[in-house]
Amino acid sequence: MEEIIKYFADVFITNLYDAKIDFYKNPQSLAELVIATKKETDELGRLFIQSVLQEMDTLLKELPKRKRLWNVEHKADARQILTTLGRVTFTRALYVSKNSNSDEKEELCYLLDKLIGLGDNQQMTEDVMANIYSEAVQTSYRKAGEVASIPEGVTKTTVKNLLHKTKFPKNFQIPEIKKEVDYLYIDADEDHYHLQFKEQRGDLEYNDYGRKLNGAINKIIYVFEGIEPEAPRSKRNRLVGTHYFCRGDEQDNKELWKEVFDYVEATYDVEKIKKIYINADGGAWIKTGYRGLANVTFVLDEFHISEHVSRIISHMKDSKDDVRIEIYKTIKSKTNADFLKLVDRLKEYTSSENILAKISASADYISSNWNAAKYRLRKHEGVLACSAEGHVYHVLSSRMSTQAMGWSKHGANQMAHLREYYYNDEDMLELAKFQKEELPMAAGAEKVILTANDVLASEKNKRSQLLREYGKYSEAIHSSMSVQNSKQLLFMLNGKL
Repeated sequence: MEEIIKYFADVFITNLYDAKIDFYKNPQSLAELVIATKKETDELGRLFIQSVLQEMDTLLKELPKRKRLWNVEHKADARQILTTLGRVTFTRALYVSKNSNSDEKEELCYLLDKLIGLGDNQQMTEDVMANIYSEAVQTSYRKAGEVASIPEGVTKTTVKNLLHKTKFPKNFQIPEIKKEVDYLYIDADEDHYHLQFKEQRGDLEYNDYGRKLNGAINKIIYVFEGIEPEAPRSKRNRLVGTHYFCRGDEQDNKELWKEVFDYVEATYDVEKIKKIYINADGGAWIKTGYRGLANVTFVLDEFHISEHVSRIISHMKDSKDDVRIEIYKTIKSKTNADFLKLVDRLKEYTSSENILAKISASADYISSNWNAAKYRLRKHEGVLACSAEGHVYHVLSSRMSTQAMGWSKHGANQMAHLREYYYNDEDMLELAKFQKEELPMAAGAEKVILTANDVLASEKNKRSQLLREYGKYSEAIHSSMSVQNSKQLLFMLNGKL
């Protein structure tokens, strides 16, 4: 700590005082004063971290426990680690165990690394990783690399590699008391994005027309309890109790829906739910996946009903509005057979094979989701509008598919999962900590533990010396803030008024 006190007195205070003088000379430069102050405090913080690590390594060397179990092999091996304050450089001792391991070999260990949880190949601290996650989830790998650690940053390749290796924890906490609701809603949809490649570059296939088959989807499912106004008099609503699940093709469909059901059963008293409504477009991955909970009713979203009805009546010219009303009445109040008869009559008004094919496809879509369409138009008790299209854009598309971006399957899956983590308001620092491997403790290392008594004993021995050092530099600091300097500052200000 002596070095930090010396740096504080000789460099830090001097530089801050110079920045203050510059500000007095030009009082309009407040921003420059803030920037200069942050630069100095960041550097002081970086040096403080280095000092703490060096002090801890010295303390380890002095511990009687260590001396009984480990011999010093190398006194000071250098290591660097990137932090949000900048790159920290420190040295630590390499030890060799006095007792052989099970293979009759001497064991080498950096005790400081083990103590503070640094992996052998770890290049950055968790705070840097959290910065990367927080930026990459919203902008780009390049931007995330720039803000990872302000003094120098990392490359976009480093960001990509970090994201590709990221493991995600279980994304919900089990409450002590389950919630009780009358109705629960599950909306589901997918975002379509472009692949650069599947597993490796050049592995995309082409169709008969020479076009790349590079389409893929990310799935989004979110559970919510209802809607409420954003503000007391607002006409805009927001969802209540929303929880997201976003995954790519890498995860099996059944596994994804099982996670959703596990969340529902862990969070809500399912027996007291009158009805669970699933609002969706009728995609196969949705219809085959949700059959796992009781009292589940599938409701077709209004956007896709409107879209397919518009295709059916696209050739009806001035009669479109009347025919649209008739189709909606048929879906709402009549049978599937009545609907198909109406569609057959509409086909008589065109001879275009292209239009007839579109009419048939849209009619088949509505017919295959007949009960779900009826639930939507009849507006049964508890049925709410589906907001999946908007959520697809905000949660997935805005980051992954609205711009000219290409992804690998794994990269897209990881980004979708990171977006899920972000929109569930999870802590990026906790995600970074979750990546830390459980480092195996070298034989005997578990006995070399820094206790409060060890630290206090060491500090007592150094306290008198530190106080003397502090007193010496304190006088120097006070002398730099003399009355003469204060008068000089007043003179500068007087000239500005």
